[in-house]
Amino acid sequence: MRTLKGPSLHLAQFSAAEPPFNSLENIAQWARTQGFKALQIPAWDSRFFNVELAAQSQAYCDDIKGMLGDHGLQISELTSHIFGQLVAVHPAYDALWDASIPAPLRGKPQARTEWAIERMKLTITASQRLGLEDLGTFSGALAWPYLFPFPQRPEGLIDAAFDELARRWRPLLDLADEKGINLCYEIHPSEDLHDGTSFERFYERVDQHPRCRILFDPSHFVLQQLDYLSYLDIYQSFIRMFHVKDAEFNATGRQGIYGGYSDWADRAGRFRSLGDGQVDFKGIFSKLAQYDYPGWATLEWECCLKNQEDGAREGVEFINRHIIEVTNRAFDNFAGAPVDQRQIQAMLGLQHEARP
Repeated sequence: MRTLKGPSLHLAQFSAAEPPFNSLENIAQWARTQGFKALQIPAWDSRFFNVELAAQSQAYCDDIKGMLGDHGLQISELTSHIFGQLVAVHPAYDALWDASIPAPLRGKPQARTEWAIERMKLTITASQRLGLEDLGTFSGALAWPYLFPFPQRPEGLIDAAFDELARRWRPLLDLADEKGINLCYEIHPSEDLHDGTSFERFYERVDQHPRCRILFDPSHFVLQQLDYLSYLDIYQSFIRMFHVKDAEFNATGRQGIYGGYSDWADRAGRFRSLGDGQVDFKGIFSKLAQYDYPGWATLEWECCLKNQEDGAREGVEFINRHIIEVTNRAFDNFAGAPVDQRQIQAMLGLQHEARP
């Protein structure tokens, strides 16, 4: 068993134009005063991180690590969710994703895909230069609009989508293996990898690639009404990253998991700050300790009600309270006694058994 590392803070939801959220050094100063021990850095946010420079320059990476070290922090992981999402985009979402890419690429899906793949390569290389082992990402989605099987999905549609998804990701997984990095796919609604079954479908198509791993975020399982504790039992060997994020699901006579197109605050399933939702974090932290989870417990703030600074401050205490300092001894050691092989035979009534 292993004691979880943490708390780390995912910066994606804290990036802003105003200090202390407008630069990596400013947010590092703030995060340390809140009690965080590490930062999870979104590679797509140029206010915090220059992914091109990081992939090319060891000096730049060393400077970032040194600056964070001066504030008593380290990098837990990089994340590449926007880049990963854009590796595979269904045409229905082309216009919605145009704002996330350079202007010359807008309206050019093939160029966007090529750009995203190159960005993933840069982020994998940057992770290696930073001395990291795990990289969080999204899978992207080609089949998501066909999630509900009506009208009936034609035979071969989902297979074709996952074949193409695997074709795009396999070279990136191979590069990650070369660089010693695990690609941790966040199991997430709106991604083709959104539950255990879809992850397995993809995993088989990338030939059970040793770098194909999982970022576990229980809030998305609450919204899907999926048993996240059983999920940990099944997939514990794949889980290398952990977003500590709360959620609640309160079905009514008017709406359930689909939410009726409501805004976040009015949905049956919605994200909450840590401790304000329904996730059984005692059960989760217990299982992760039991299964020797090697990574960080990283706070991700996405609450539809509470502001992020309160969520971060309360979240640090919440995570610290749930991290289990694992024992190095058995609780019943006091009752133990040395027993030799002759005594074991006697205990089983085998001392007089004839031996062949």
